[in-house]
Amino acid sequence: MSSSEASAEQFKEARRERLQNRLEPEVRAFRDSRKTLQLATINSQGKPNATYAPFAFDNAGYYILVSDIAAHGKNLKSNPQVSILLVEDESESKQMYARKRLTFDTKAECVEKQSSEWLAGVAALKARFGDIIDNLSQLNDFNLYRLVPESGRYVKGFGQAFEISGNDLLDFVHLTEGHVQAEKEALTK
Repeated sequence: MSSSEASAEQFKEARRERLQNRLEPEVRAFRDSRKTLQLATINSQGKPNATYAPFAFDNAGYYILVSDIAAHGKNLKSNPQVSILLVEDESESKQMYARKRLTFDTKAECVEKQSSEWLAGVAALKARFGDIIDNLSQLNDFNLYRLVPESGRYVKGFGQAFEISGNDLLDFVHLTEGHVQAEKEALTK
């Protein structure tokens, strides 16, 4: 590697680190300010279903308590690939087309009842939502799922989209080509 390539690589690494140091606390605060997430699941015939669920987060992932009777409960059993969305409330947004949002492609894992992971997930949900969790977690048709992020995106507004890798929120990458390309196409027409 030449010295100019090494310098360019060091510059990129320093920029990524500054971006991460600035965005990571912001993303965590946004995530923690949301109480529900939206789920996109797929049934065994490949048909999508959109819904929502209250959630709790810890370093292992997003925990949701779901009934097998619900369409998304059935879908989680047959297809563990789930997309989740945490989105800024409409009443908080200055621009409906640029609402702040955090999305992840996740893998759903059904947590074995009464395991240490189950107890931790139920405790995290109870800390956020109170005694209703004691009741729901004891029902036979309710299962605890851990949604483990694989890759994601944080969008702050127009021209402010960032790729994120997994739970650790490391490796922010500022996505800029989309709007630039559209602007170039508009200018050439």
